[in-house]
Amino acid sequence: MTVRVEREITVPAPPDRVWEFIADPDRRAEPISVIDEWEVHDDGSATWYLSLPIPVIDSRIAIETRDQERRAPEYVRFTGTSRVMHVQGEHELEPDGEGGTRLTNRFVVEGRLPGVERFFKRNFDRELDALDAALRSDIESQP
Repeated sequence: MTVRVEREITVPAPPDRVWEFIADPDRRAEPISVIDEWEVHDDGSATWYLSLPIPVIDSRIAIETRDQERRAPEYVRFTGTSRVMHVQGEHELEPDGEGGTRLTNRFVVEGRLPGVERFFKRNFDRELDALDAALRSDIESQP
């Protein structure tokens, strides 16, 4: 089973400012509740360490992530792989015509162990809410 999620939000900041947040692997990882820790490597890739509350998984999972396509300040697509799942994320930024940005977030998770897809299907909305809140807080703190 594959879980696909798409959400569009409008943010009261220009695309360049939203890009600063979305293109930064630290800022992108920090609000996600299941990411305990992460490392950003010199080549721009990152390793996310996840703790998933799934009975079959009894340890932290390392997910190797890498940007596959990057067009500043309008689009980034990244992939992540681990022994339990494959994830693809996309962030598309467009001016909204009123000085803000329409940000479309798309994620696809393919689980390799039972329960992974169910977990993400149940929790993706909460994780996207956290990403949205972190982005808005970042924008408000740095005009």
